[in-house]
Amino acid sequence: MILPRIKPNRIMPDTPISTAARHNEKMIELRIRLWTNDLAEVKGEIIPKHAWDSGVVFMEKNQSHGIDPANPKPFHSLSELPSMIEAVLIKHGIKLHPSPRSRKYFATQD
Repeated sequence: MILPRIKPNRIMPDTPISTAARHNEKMIELRIRLWTNDLAEVKGEIIPKHAWDSGVVFMEKNQSHGIDPANPKPFHSLSELPSMIEAVLIKHGIKLHPSPRSRKYFATQD
């Protein structure tokens, strides 16, 4: 069992206190699954590397981040994918921080 290690967050002082995480639980994993049914002529078979432009987006369980997966969010075309990713992140309470590259074009409130 890994005990939480509490230390102040120097990078983002207004964020919650950081904790230790297991090796495979440091990243937050979002999964996208594409439908492959009814593409092949024979029922139950697939056409390798072919899929519909629709499917589901969902979060993987992550104990270190306190993520218990909710129901997958379906999307019906790739144009809906960004909004479904956003919906899944919001549903699980995930807060995104701009990367150094993104900060080049994000405005800050001073």
